[in-house]
Amino acid sequence: MTRIVYVLPDGAERLVEASDGESLMRAALQNDISEIVGECGGEMSCGTCHVYIDDAPDGIDPQSRDERELLDMVDSARPSSRLACQIAVRPELAGLCVRIADAQ
Repeated sequence: MTRIVYVLPDGAERLVEASDGESLMRAALQNDISEIVGECGGEMSCGTCHVYIDDAPDGIDPQSRDERELLDMVDSARPSSRLACQIAVRPELAGLCVRIADAQ
């Protein structure tokens, strides 16, 4: 289990124990973080798991071309934008701060 911190749009923080290998989106859904919708179930087709990762550690999966293209269509995208369904939890991400975008 790896501890991940989700920062909700209102600034509240939720500490989650996530299973290694699952996505940040699944970890949020399994821990009742309703601000992440995950409408497509992690198929990278909706953008409803849009998050910001400001200080990405070395262990984070790089952004794919498909993820970049989908994020290009999101109004609130920033350079630190990611899709939570595309990032696998692993021990190197312990303490990762995941900021949930305002509009999902």
